[in-house]
Amino acid sequence: MFRTQPPEDLPQERLILRDLGFCGHYLHYNFGGRSGQSHILVMLHKRGDEMPQGELQSLFDIQSGSFSEAISKLEAEGLVERTRSDEDHRKMVVRLTAEGLDRAKASIERHMEFEGEAFAPLSPDERAKLLELLEKTANHWKELECRN
Repeated sequence: MFRTQPPEDLPQERLILRDLGFCGHYLHYNFGGRSGQSHILVMLHKRGDEMPQGELQSLFDIQSGSFSEAISKLEAEGLVERTRSDEDHRKMVVRLTAEGLDRAKASIERHMEFEGEAFAPLSPDERAKLLELLEKTANHWKELECRN
């Protein structure tokens, strides 16, 4: 990582934010953020392998155009297929393909493995303290957001 100052010369707050930024980037890059393609596949699997596209989109914090683009990419990769609803032909139903189901299961397994290993260097007490501190920080940040 390129640094203009040695870490010991940076304020502690900046070092914490830098490390939180790395953690956020790592999670987003490796686990697709909150609305990435793997999350869409996993959500479909958790909801019975198919559901109306509008309902599926409502589960994510994403604009409809961006969501449609993500679904189109998944469809082009052969991971999902879209068909018209039998009950309402205006609605599209998104369904996992066999390959999509395999990908969803692999994503869940990879996430569970990571979850099990992510905090291995920390003792149970350190994990509890980290959780407490992160919750305290997140609550403060939410308050700051409300002020703006």
